[in-house]
Amino acid sequence: MHDFLWDNLERCHYRKPTPIQKFALPAALTGKDCMCCAQTGSGKTCAFLLPILSCLDLTQAAGTVGISWGEPSAPKAVVLAPTRELCSQIHLEAKKLSFKSPVRAGEVYGGVDAKPQLLDLARGVDIVTATPGRLTDFIDRGVITMCNVGFLVLDEADRMLDMGFEPQIREIVQKRDMPTCREGRMTLMFSATFPKEIQKLAQAFMRSYIWIGVGRVGGAVDTVEQTFIVTGNRGKPDVLTKVLNTNPTDSTLIFVAMKRTAAWLEGHLTRMGYNAAAIHGDMEQREREQSLSTFKSGKSTFLVATDVAARGLDIPKVSHVINYDLPQNIDSYVHRIGRTGRIGNHGWATSFYVPAHDGQHSNANVVKGPITASQFVTSGRIRQLSEAGDQHAFLVPAPRKLRSLKL
Repeated sequence: MHDFLWDNLERCHYRKPTPIQKFALPAALTGKDCMCCAQTGSGKTCAFLLPILSCLDLTQAAGTVGISWGEPSAPKAVVLAPTRELCSQIHLEAKKLSFKSPVRAGEVYGGVDAKPQLLDLARGVDIVTATPGRLTDFIDRGVITMCNVGFLVLDEADRMLDMGFEPQIREIVQKRDMPTCREGRMTLMFSATFPKEIQKLAQAFMRSYIWIGVGRVGGAVDTVEQTFIVTGNRGKPDVLTKVLNTNPTDSTLIFVAMKRTAAWLEGHLTRMGYNAAAIHGDMEQREREQSLSTFKSGKSTFLVATDVAARGLDIPKVSHVINYDLPQNIDSYVHRIGRTGRIGNHGWATSFYVPAHDGQHSNANVVKGPITASQFVTSGRIRQLSEAGDQHAFLVPAPRKLRSLKL
């Protein structure tokens, strides 16, 4: 690797690779296409940025050769991601790792004014992190070309397919001027799950790829201790208050199903004296970034979020994730609770279960001890709790912090 990379790894205090980095880095550094499946919070961003930065020719970097005014930007690497929050985080990591080098990084995503992004592209970039929709728009405008792309990364590919981005992804990769894998383009795909749709995408975009799986594919990390609390819809605010009061200084993410619930719950917690912020789809990008900033800095201890924030958020030292409303499927559940217990740190996840509303999740077995991501709740177990007369009951053994809590 280049000398500046070693220096920047030291500045970031990255001293020991995570399991996915340990296996993906050597494979990618040899130029092999890789399909990597790893649990959320396993350090995947560095697993693709380090090979890209290591293989870039610094003599041809944008900071070295520049770009003529009016020419389309021609990045050497394109990273596609599902959300603007994830784009911003990958972009920030790329800037940190390329510090004091001629490598330039840019970001392209919707929901904000395009002018600053266009100005960055006009100066020339080597690595572009983008959402598929805005990137397609910029290609159509002629301000960016894919003709020099030697590295393609699809981060959280399963989420992009869930959000309906497959047509745009195929348009960018297969129907534009991007070199094919047979013409030397290296492709890295990262996904927490490996359904048939992802397998088909891998076959279409990659050549003789290496499949790397770390941990339980589609599962949550072992460092997250999971708890379910049976309650009713009307009882949720009171139960939440009691849970929060057990550890009021813990950095806590609270996930809800609807935007209006996020706005109401933020106001409710603020009125109760908690330092709370919210992030949801009706907020302007500036407002969302401000909420994230206050949460990351510790000014807000609690962040109420809809699923718009469930993917890709890399917030250090989140102690607790609370599913105020359960998600619709197990994959969303895994990605939500993946906001805690990241990179080997211990975390807690607490989920509120309303039998009358969440009965569709009664499709797996609960065993004694912390549950795995492939296990949800059973109607039989819930009935036993209800018959026992528990108004609010723990469905599985609670973390030590919560076991003394009387609900």
